Amino acid sequence: MSRRAYGVSVGDEITGRILVVDDDPTVAEVVMRYLVRDGHEVECVADGREALGAAAARPPDLVVLDLMLPGINGLEVCRRLREASAVPVVMLTALGEETDRLVGLELGADDYVTKPFSPRELALRVRSVLRRAKGGSAPAGRGPGRVDDGDLRVDLGAHEAELAGEKLSLTAREFDLLAYLMRHPRRAFTRDELLERVWGWSFGDSSTVTVHVRRLREKIENDPTAPRRIVTVWGVGYRYEPEDDGAP
Repeated sequence: MSRRAYGVSVGDEITGRILVVDDDPTVAEVVMRYLVRDGHEVECVADGREALGAAAARPPDLVVLDLMLPGINGLEVCRRLREASAVPVVMLTALGEETDRLVGLELGADDYVTKPFSPRELALRVRSVLRRAKGGSAPAGRGPGRVDDGDLRVDLGAHEAELAGEKLSLTAREFDLLAYLMRHPRRAFTRDELLERVWGWSFGDSSTVTVHVRRLREKIENDPTAPRRIVTVWGVGYRYEPEDDGAP
């Protein structure tokens, strides 16, 4: 499948540039048509090497990435994309690829859709991830302003987080999860509750939450193996413990 680019305007505004990476021309065609119908500009490529070249030449707003690709596989593409930028990634995985799906989330993918999938569901997931990445939507409980805890600062309006004065490189989902937990300190949440309130999923794989918590700990904890901020509540889930004595 050769590289193709399509786009339409909605209210004279392109909602996002989407790079679709899939070697199945039928799947790519269906995905492209649904995304274009949603107002996105879409570019389709068929393999990992071409995807990396396209992303470097003209950075997209989001990548829809099939994991089963010829040459450079989807997991390696995801890893290289994440090394270069925080571009949101929505993975396409086969039904039995649970291990690859978890590895993809570990590498920094924001979301996944399992094949066979509804193209409309994929379009809705893309819109949701884009909206979060651009700060145009918020998880429950989020409002304008900033949340501080010692040397950790989360600017909700700018969709930025800093630790000890250094900007943190967070994916859209990582940011939303951190912001939600910080806005509800000392409250324990189950994984299913976080999946619904941060991801907006009424059903799904709760291991997605576990992976994102692990990644967040690696970025904000002095010792991720002995976390002091995002702590595990055994038999329940997770709780945010403020470091500030005066935190609510």
